[in-house]
Amino acid sequence: MLNNAYLQRVYDQVIARDPDQPEFQQAVFEVLESLDKVVERHPEYEKAGLIERFVEPERMVAFRVPWVDDNGALHVNRGYRIQFNSAIGPYKGGLRFHPSVNLSILKFLGFEQILKNSLTGLPMGGGKGGSDFDPKGKSDDEVMRFCQSFMTELQRHIGQFVDVPAGDIGVGAREVGFLFGQYRRIRDSYDAAVITGKGLDFGGSLARTEATGYGLCYLTEEMLKCMKQDSFAGKTVVISGSGNVAIFATEKATQLGAKVVALSDSNGYIHDPNGINLDVVKDIKLKRRARIKEYAAEVPGSTYTEGCRGIWTIPCDIALPCATQNEIDEESAKIIVKNGAIAVAEGANMPSRPEAIHVFQQAGLLFAPAKAANAGGVATSGLEMSQNSMRYSWTFEEVDAKLKDIMVNIFHNIYDASVEYGVPGDLVVGANIAGFQKVANAMMAQGVI
Repeated sequence: MLNNAYLQRVYDQVIARDPDQPEFQQAVFEVLESLDKVVERHPEYEKAGLIERFVEPERMVAFRVPWVDDNGALHVNRGYRIQFNSAIGPYKGGLRFHPSVNLSILKFLGFEQILKNSLTGLPMGGGKGGSDFDPKGKSDDEVMRFCQSFMTELQRHIGQFVDVPAGDIGVGAREVGFLFGQYRRIRDSYDAAVITGKGLDFGGSLARTEATGYGLCYLTEEMLKCMKQDSFAGKTVVISGSGNVAIFATEKATQLGAKVVALSDSNGYIHDPNGINLDVVKDIKLKRRARIKEYAAEVPGSTYTEGCRGIWTIPCDIALPCATQNEIDEESAKIIVKNGAIAVAEGANMPSRPEAIHVFQQAGLLFAPAKAANAGGVATSGLEMSQNSMRYSWTFEEVDAKLKDIMVNIFHNIYDASVEYGVPGDLVVGANIAGFQKVANAMMAQGVI
């Protein structure tokens, strides 16, 4: 139950309208439970129906995606784009290609994206999209044909001043290249800022690949420094996942003096007590697109264990979940606490279940929620859009410095919001309020639309 009657009424409406969307319901509840003091200070929000509008997407697009495999067989997938909120800028958010993709997951991601983009300080609204297509095991030609079919429909709904997609799970440099090529072909216009995460040869930004993982560590480092007078130096770190976020969080945490001892994929996890050899991981995951278990066969002293959730049984000082939503349940959270962790920061979107977050906060761990901690990727996407608009590119060092400034500012903004609303150090509440307030102000100023 929510403490505020207005917020409870809105949440009940969400449940009634979308009873089969648990991920979306969870995301909405976690935000609304932080906003009771905000709506008490602003009774005009209820009169304007602001929260009702805030939790409902401005537009949802669904379409079929037919494509032909290398054997000439026809397949049909579903494509989606959730354009959730454009009060502070064009819709901005990734595309996810994964069998688990459905409306509930995309609406939860789009809803979170509103607040995440707001926290960056850049003029970007919130959106998300994707398909239940699985690129794993597909040839490059099959992926190309799918992406071309997907973009043939999506191009009707996007534009650099309307909606700017990017990559997400299952959508890397290869997919973005195919998507942009088809957009350019159909529109006969080089609108580079229409999609981000592009290759460096055609409008991409240096440091974009590293941005989410690096940004996660920049915010975590600032959190450790300001709230615990500590740092990554000398700490043992466990990171779930082995995609771009996990790989470059490993790289930056190591640069900051930590030892990362574990990574995972959807099949299982590796444990290397000597510290992860990142060159081997990059070769396995970024070049060969293989499974993480191959690491154990190549690096003496490391082990591989089937089942990815067991990674949280490995003792660590800092846990960085970077795999997928709801990967840390209450039991895993209790193990992380028991093993002596001091901080958890979310690199994936909503990787900790609500009961897990409660365990962390009750135990006094520092906890940075995803909408703040993993905002580095979309922040650098915003910087890519700026470079495209200027027909200019910044150096890696320039982009990295801007990214670090954004992440440090995000930490201080969410911490300051937690103090202002009487819950100092509760960064979950702080992130929800700080992200929401900017969007709410813009919505109120623009009238009931």
